[in-house]
Amino acid sequence: QVQLVESGGGLVQPGGSLRLSCAASGFNISRYAIDWYRQARGNQRDFVASVSHFDTRTYADSVKGRFTISRDNAKNTVYLQMNSLKVEDTSGYVCGALVGGRWLWGQGTQVTVSF
Repeated sequence: QVQLVESGGGLVQPGGSLRLSCAASGFNISRYAIDWYRQARGNQRDFVASVSHFDTRTYADSVKGRFTISRDNAKNTVYLQMNSLKVEDTSGYVCGALVGGRWLWGQGTQVTVSF
């Protein structure tokens, strides 16, 4: 069974940091690109960051210089390090991958940036 499970979300003040984890099971993440998305209003998913199986990294303009995506193949986990968090970063965050010809999504983890 293939699965993605996010963790690491929570409540943080503006300027703070969080590290999100996307743990994969049932497949080897080293063979696939893994993406992070925000779950915006209207259930729209907005791209945040991606790391490919070639380890190329892509970021949305709004998070460049603040967020870093990385992978640990030994742990079969992708991370999203979020620094200098802003109120507008508040969202559900979900990781996804195209595995076996279909999109695989986690359940998401909530990030709230607030005083």
